[in-house]
Amino acid sequence: MSDNPSFVLKGILDVEIQQKPVPEIDANEVLVEVKKTGAHLLQVHFFVHGRIGDFVVEKPMVVGSSVTNVKVGDRVAMEPGATCRKCEACKEGRYQLCPDVIFAATPPTDGTLARYYRLPSDLAYPLPPNLSLEDGAMMEPLSVAVHAVSKLGALRSNQCVAVFGCGPVGLLCMAVAKALGASRVIAVDIVPGRLDFARSYAATDVFLPPPMEKDESRVAYSKRNAQAMKENLGIAERGPQAIDLVLDASGAEVSIQTGIRIAKTGGTFVQVGMGNPDVTIDIFAVIGKELTLKGSFRYGPGDYPLAIALAASGKVDVKPLVSHRFPFAQAHEAFETTRNGKSTDGKGVIKAIISGPDVDINEA
Repeated sequence: MSDNPSFVLKGILDVEIQQKPVPEIDANEVLVEVKKTGAHLLQVHFFVHGRIGDFVVEKPMVVGSSVTNVKVGDRVAMEPGATCRKCEACKEGRYQLCPDVIFAATPPTDGTLARYYRLPSDLAYPLPPNLSLEDGAMMEPLSVAVHAVSKLGALRSNQCVAVFGCGPVGLLCMAVAKALGASRVIAVDIVPGRLDFARSYAATDVFLPPPMEKDESRVAYSKRNAQAMKENLGIAERGPQAIDLVLDASGAEVSIQTGIRIAKTGGTFVQVGMGNPDVTIDIFAVIGKELTLKGSFRYGPGDYPLAIALAASGKVDVKPLVSHRFPFAQAHEAFETTRNGKSTDGKGVIKAIISGPDVDINEA
């Protein structure tokens, strides 16, 4: 096999489709044929700043001689990070922290926007018959949400959750929280249309932050914003009206500051979104309320299987999040559309799906 068209980043905002060698596999690997790929904001950051790629659903074409978990022709979701399996993090069951992870589209590793991609066979998860290829492509962001809400947030039934940011990951965090039995799911965003979608999708309550006043500092604004949330939504510091788990999927400093202020005494705050690396927080609030602060990085053991199970059982519906579809030849347009937040017709982007080479955009 020699036909392997690949979407290649040559430089910042400079991409083209090139023919690349078909990867060779060893006994414990599979060669997958890419069918559907999701484009998201992190990949847009790579596109603008010098890296690109994404995480996909695949169809195995060749399997190694020792592979037993999948067979040729299976439809699978791919977990795009192969780890060393030997370091302390891997042996502790936190392989997402492996220092030697080979992650798709992270230089010098090629991304999955190609006809073929190789990976260890145990990172190829068979899709149940009732999940489509597009559903499979959504298992990557759903696994990010599962990791943040279930594993790190340790959400229990009947707890209250607040999620800042109504992009794909934020929306999926809400959906996972709802599926796991959260009694209240509050969505926070500065775009009214996103809040409308969040309410129709998984949120029980929504909050539109007030505008920042002239010369108001971020710290002062976050205090005012947190107080407005508490008053408007009846959020308490303790008891059944308190927020057990806060997740920030926006990366915005004021969201992080506000989230810490609304979390209940003894509550948990999980940072999922990436933004400015230098953020000011109220450390007294963290100490005084004895908050648990956690950073959430990708996904780890068990996250993909749980994501697939939630989708297959119908407890999380990923279909409404797919707002745009692009053929492989228009991958550049997919990233530009995601970067701009809307397509040329003015339609807002939630999630754009890119089909593999010679794959129809309507193929399920």
